[in-house]
Amino acid sequence: MNFRELGKTGIKVSEIGFGAWGIGGPSKNAPGYGEVDDNESIKALKYAYDNRINFFDTADLYGDGHSERIIAEALGRLRDKIIIASKGGTLPHTGLYMPQDFSARHLTKALDQSLRRLKTDYIDLYQLHSPKIEDIEKNECIETLKRFKKTGKISEFGVSVRSPLDAKYLIENYDVPFVQVNLNLIDQRLITDGVMKAAEEKKTGLIIRTPLVFGFLTGSLEKKTKFKENDHRSNYTKEQLTMWSNASKLFPFLLKDKTGAQAALRYCLDFEAVTTVIPGMINVNEVKENLVASDLNPFSSEKHKLIMEIYEHNQSKFFDLTLKCRKDL
Repeated sequence: MNFRELGKTGIKVSEIGFGAWGIGGPSKNAPGYGEVDDNESIKALKYAYDNRINFFDTADLYGDGHSERIIAEALGRLRDKIIIASKGGTLPHTGLYMPQDFSARHLTKALDQSLRRLKTDYIDLYQLHSPKIEDIEKNECIETLKRFKKTGKISEFGVSVRSPLDAKYLIENYDVPFVQVNLNLIDQRLITDGVMKAAEEKKTGLIIRTPLVFGFLTGSLEKKTKFKENDHRSNYTKEQLTMWSNASKLFPFLLKDKTGAQAALRYCLDFEAVTTVIPGMINVNEVKENLVASDLNPFSSEKHKLIMEIYEHNQSKFFDLTLKCRKDL
């Protein structure tokens, strides 16, 4: 496992981080990836740490706080050896509509509750959870986060953004220490929208989420895969799920001596501006498979050129950027 420094923060994190949304499980007030086994989640977290993954990304929303509690149970004794990221501001909900509150009062309460669930007196990286730019500015959120840092309750702050363009705006106008943003083989807006260039110029850390597109780039999900109601993927239309399942078949030239997941993760890590990639993991086998990507050789420039050509040719097939792919819109 290799490590990279998160922007200008001085914090070093493993190239493969542990995306902890899934281990939160479903709840009546928060979307998830279906039922999970807490014992398996704990084994996965411990295996990750034992194999040099030191970065764990969670949120108060994941399982209504259950993800944070499981991390504390599995890794609490190792608190000074791991980097924990959490988030606040998005409220419990069902479906894909997200009620939010980014007021200083709510964020203060949310942070204190996360600290209690994680059984710690500080969080390494605290993030606003998918805010609109106007909500950040209306609520003076950056000032609130700076106050949290001054009190010692957090070490650094950032924003888990809605879109790459939101990330670019925050980097250029607020010089945030880091952002969490989408990048994968079929969503390269981080590159085409100039976000990666802006991050390089400002030395902003980039935490990459959805590197596997909710599992579809692993090649293990098909268009006929049925998701239960407590799995957030059930909120997408059949047409969107079909597009995503077909996408994994477009990159066979990346799969020599590696799995679909490993190829997708290696692609993201090939960019020097990327700090870490956080695939969701719920069991030991997924951790074993994913952590290999850190030690794989980068893809050639020729393969990167071909990946971009495939993306540009198929972009409209991958994502409906008006979000009409969601059943609830």
